[in-house]
Amino acid sequence: MKMRYIVCEQPHEFLLKEKPMPVRQEGEVLLKIKKIGVCGTDIHAYGGTQPYFEYPRILGHELAAEYIEGEVEGFKIGDKVTFIPYFHCGECVACRNGLTNCCANIKVFGVHIDGGMAEYVTIPEQYLLHGQGLDYDELALVEPLAIAAHGVRRADVKSNDTVLIMGAGPIGIGLIQFAKIAGAKVIVMDINDYRLGFCKKELQADETINPLNEDVTTKLKEITNGDMPTVVIDATGNRSVMNDAFNYISHGGRFVLVGLQKGELAFSHPEFHKRESTLMSSRNATIQDFEYVMRCLKEGKIDPKKYITHRANFTEMIAEFEKWIDPKNNVIKAMIELD
Repeated sequence: MKMRYIVCEQPHEFLLKEKPMPVRQEGEVLLKIKKIGVCGTDIHAYGGTQPYFEYPRILGHELAAEYIEGEVEGFKIGDKVTFIPYFHCGECVACRNGLTNCCANIKVFGVHIDGGMAEYVTIPEQYLLHGQGLDYDELALVEPLAIAAHGVRRADVKSNDTVLIMGAGPIGIGLIQFAKIAGAKVIVMDINDYRLGFCKKELQADETINPLNEDVTTKLKEITNGDMPTVVIDATGNRSVMNDAFNYISHGGRFVLVGLQKGELAFSHPEFHKRESTLMSSRNATIQDFEYVMRCLKEGKIDPKKYITHRANFTEMIAEFEKWIDPKNNVIKAMIELD
């Protein structure tokens, strides 16, 4: 029996192909993919700007699926599921310390190995997560929300913090939500006025800044009474934005890099040093973050369905993808649907 899949053959080229269905091995489960969220990683891979990447590659790691075949206790055929797409070695120093999200030998589904833009996939059973009553839309958004939750946890956001979130894409939107859940004041920076309006109206962002229209430093001083944000989180993956952001951190502040780019960062050591600033990266997420996200979804603290602005079925995706990455089409989150 054959199945359809979509492969990114090279930058700017998707192809719809067929191949035999995967055969479940011992210790694996067979899943039927139901929903695929399109994320920044997919967009960067399509554009040829994704680090840690080789072509051709089947993309897709924001996934909701139906449990088809396996021998995992507590799961039955037909269950709605998702899974953690970061396959770790369990032996390196990071894994030994519980930091499986940054395993030295990590294989991210849809990045280092082929992912979920396919009708069926097999995965190691240890990464499977029960749907807990969530629907397929919600389950497909658990992974990007977990990345955001991990970033906010890395920043140790508290209720007395003022947080600047740079980039109001899907990850930035999650960062806004979890920073608000933590009780912080949230400022959002983006060059897309539609996204900024969405953040104010739907996510209750306290302030927004469009750097094309106003001086960021001046505006931040005005908003914070001269203090500047105690936490700055980048979700743009833009090197110049990251470099500029070193000037936005308060004394004693933290700067967390969730976004990823290929080049080097540069900043003034004296300015960074006198603030006793903290610089951190935030990579992927852990089981703790996934469980926290699912609790927030079940408790209604987050309504991710408002993020989904564009949809297409599996066979339409290739034709729609270029439209989804065009800013004028006001895409917040695109979702691919399989029968």
